[in-house]
Amino acid sequence: MSSYAHKKQQLYLVLSGIFLVNALLAEIIGVKIFSVEKTFGLSGNLTAGVLVWPVVFITTDVINEYFGRKGVLRITFLTVGLILYAFLVILGTTKLIPADFWLDLNKTDAQGRPFNIEFAYQSIFRQGLGIIIGSLVAFVIGQVLDASVFQLFRRVTGSRFIWLRATGSTLVSQLVDSFVVLYVAFYLFGNWSMTQVLDVARFNYWYKFAAAILLTPLLYLAHYAIDRYLGPEETAELQEEAFMDEGV
Repeated sequence: MSSYAHKKQQLYLVLSGIFLVNALLAEIIGVKIFSVEKTFGLSGNLTAGVLVWPVVFITTDVINEYFGRKGVLRITFLTVGLILYAFLVILGTTKLIPADFWLDLNKTDAQGRPFNIEFAYQSIFRQGLGIIIGSLVAFVIGQVLDASVFQLFRRVTGSRFIWLRATGSTLVSQLVDSFVVLYVAFYLFGNWSMTQVLDVARFNYWYKFAAAILLTPLLYLAHYAIDRYLGPEETAELQEEAFMDEGV
């Protein structure tokens, strides 16, 4: 294997690892809805999963730039499969009968109040199983849309205006993602009203909108690091392959 081919393979592996880990984390912690006002002093509510989601869509754009739409969709569908596996394992653990001593050791909280750790475990992880359906549907739709819009901008702008195709594709895809995930997870499979879905979805989207803008320098930093790693000629070759949508 040539040095260029090895570096190309390693780059895709690292980017895919970052993408996969953060997507899985977003799915697991997404069961929590937190108050932005009480936490940061700003009005609104967010799902905890959106905190790491900007890493996912930045990584998506970087993969798209160097490995094309096929490269993005390949890791997207692999991630979906691994997330499903993770939650099947989690579902299996909720069926296990808890040990008596474990229940006894955790029968009170730090303040001495009665506490049922098995109920807490079931509540958190079974709630996640409803969310996983909605989030995976939204994830696939969002990723396909993001990858397609990115390439559309790429055909218009060529190699210029990285920020435009990265930010533009993110803003379009996350407009859909932000609503679909909450609608399926908390309206169809949960107990939210449509008003609650729209309120949280709107705030989630504006958070992602702001993150996409504010994290643009990181996108350029990632491009700079990759260009240095591969070399100018190899970088140009890889970007041309991505533009032709050949992927890895």
